[in-house]
Amino acid sequence: MQALYIVPILAVLILVHELGHFLAARLFGIRVLEFGIGLPPRLFGIRRGGVLYSFNAIPLGGFVRVVGEDSRADEPDSLQNKPRWQRAIFFGAGALMNLLLAFLVMMLLVGFRGQPQFHLYVAEVVADSPAAAVGWQPGDRIIALDGQPVRDANQLVERTEQAAGRPLRVTLLRGTERIETTVVPRDNPPPGQGRMGIRVLMEPAAELTVESVQTGSPAEMAGIRPGDRLVRIGTYPIEDAAIYFLLLEQNAGKTIELTIEREGQMTTLQLAVPPSSAGESPNLGMTIRPTLVTARVPLWRVPLDGAVQTVVLVAQMVQGLLMLIRGEASLTDIAGPIGMGQLTSEILQLSPEPVWVTLGHLTALLSVNLAILNLVPFPALDGGRLFFVLVEAIRGRRIPPEKEGLIHLIGFAILLTLMFIVAFVDIGRLLSGESLLR
Repeated sequence: MQALYIVPILAVLILVHELGHFLAARLFGIRVLEFGIGLPPRLFGIRRGGVLYSFNAIPLGGFVRVVGEDSRADEPDSLQNKPRWQRAIFFGAGALMNLLLAFLVMMLLVGFRGQPQFHLYVAEVVADSPAAAVGWQPGDRIIALDGQPVRDANQLVERTEQAAGRPLRVTLLRGTERIETTVVPRDNPPPGQGRMGIRVLMEPAAELTVESVQTGSPAEMAGIRPGDRLVRIGTYPIEDAAIYFLLLEQNAGKTIELTIEREGQMTTLQLAVPPSSAGESPNLGMTIRPTLVTARVPLWRVPLDGAVQTVVLVAQMVQGLLMLIRGEASLTDIAGPIGMGQLTSEILQLSPEPVWVTLGHLTALLSVNLAILNLVPFPALDGGRLFFVLVEAIRGRRIPPEKEGLIHLIGFAILLTLMFIVAFVDIGRLLSGESLLR
């Protein structure tokens, strides 16, 4: 049933998109024939100010019909008789509204939920590397570079690139001990090792709570119960899932001290960690549920953080689109409405966030996707119509509306064919049990 969340999400996104076209038409005096909520067949309609506001049977978005959109019309309030810049704004207004919606959603998430906090860990240290020379160990948390807090792996790479060949002060947290080190990133590191010779893990801060314990498992034998919060392994605080699994791998085949919180009381248990294969986490016979830890954001910074996160979504979408164009992605990586429903269900099952936060992120992501895809210069899409306006500006004269309308009709037929192909792939994936999050 979780897959059905996608229905109202898509309905809102499409309706907001069409609302952008509607508002632009009203702003520039383009006569609107109909603003439809939902898709035909029509249930009923109300006429106000010369516009038919129709309510339709299929609750998936909406549509706008204006005079002169795909054919020549001589009326002064026809789309075809408006200046190029007004037509360009009309065609781009839908995508703009989707971007605005994504920004508003991200801003609300930042304001009400706060910002996730991320931790950066050393996962592996290469022998004879600069990091090994100063005693770095797997499980060390990188917290500062030259006294400045480090936010993510990208910042770490950028700072080490800038510091190549010169000393760089790096502050680590090992368990509860703060360690100051000075490392010299290599000018010409061996392939695949990086300048400092480490592999890092970046993980959002989270509290880990035991959800279930198998009978006869190492967890049960140690006295772990559902509802226990994992606090510490040895001297290492468990502040996210990455350090938890990393410490288990390091202590495979050993007995460790595990501190838990149960009903407000701290208890230390002796946990025998079973052996495991290299690169695999030992199976303790219990499942854990992470709850993300967020930090409140000052009110003045909420719009800025919302805008930054929206820009990140746009960049990710553009990158994915370029990968598709370059042939680095295939149609099997694309999802239609059926695949989006499957994706929604899978994300909700795996996400450590509350349902409303996860759905908010998904709404913002899909809203950005709808905006960017509609701006692709393909016939029948808004981007295709904008392309014709651009060609008109370059040529100095308009392509006959009848010819342009025919090209858009052909483009629409191609898009319908692609939609059927994607739907077929979605159904095949669903029947085979294949995950979209592979």
